[in-house]
Amino acid sequence: MKHTLSTKLFGLLTLSALALGSAQAFASDTAKDKAEAEKTVNGAVTVLKNFAADPNMTWYREHVVKAKAVLIIPTLVKAGFIFGGSGGTGVVLARDEKTNTWNGPSFATAGSVSWGLQAGGSAAEVVMMAMTDKGKDALLSNKFQAGADASVAAGPVGAGAQAATTDIVQFTRSKGLFGGLSLEGSVIAVRDSLNTAYYGKTASPVDILISGSVKNPQANTLVKQLTAGAGK
Repeated sequence: MKHTLSTKLFGLLTLSALALGSAQAFASDTAKDKAEAEKTVNGAVTVLKNFAADPNMTWYREHVVKAKAVLIIPTLVKAGFIFGGSGGTGVVLARDEKTNTWNGPSFATAGSVSWGLQAGGSAAEVVMMAMTDKGKDALLSNKFQAGADASVAAGPVGAGAQAATTDIVQFTRSKGLFGGLSLEGSVIAVRDSLNTAYYGKTASPVDILISGSVKNPQANTLVKQLTAGAGK
């Protein structure tokens, strides 16, 4: 009888320890996700300021306030030798065309893999502007492939007549051996874990970007900077 009680007690203690360990691991993961989310938002603010001050971004400054949605990636990294790839985490914001106000951010990741003779690497600041409803729907979806699910043109070269028929116009500021980076062919998907950590509860892109029912006051600076457009 004593042996049975001891065995049961040991089992309960083991389960408790496992549960405590799982809870601690979950709390740690949540804290990391929250820190990454906040860092990404702060980085997006810096990107908008940099684009506003760049003399080569005239078309961007004139049209970003007219975009239906934007994806801002503070650091898109591309590197490789023989095998190559690019990736980065960013934020999506959508403009309510009735009130002309921005909702967001929702977090997303962009990534691609390429093959070819290449060496070196580079990092870029990226802003993708959805200028059509199709482009907006792509940026607000859970996952899409740039260039396949919505057409993408590079700006400022892609501005003007081509931009008028392009779903998404992409602007980059980069340095490195690769020169300008393109998200053509990249898969862009929602980072649900960052959304949950940033808003303190489960939040879908629909909740964040369309209904605007989920808010975080820490995003006010980002929204204000995007609303300013030219940064003035």
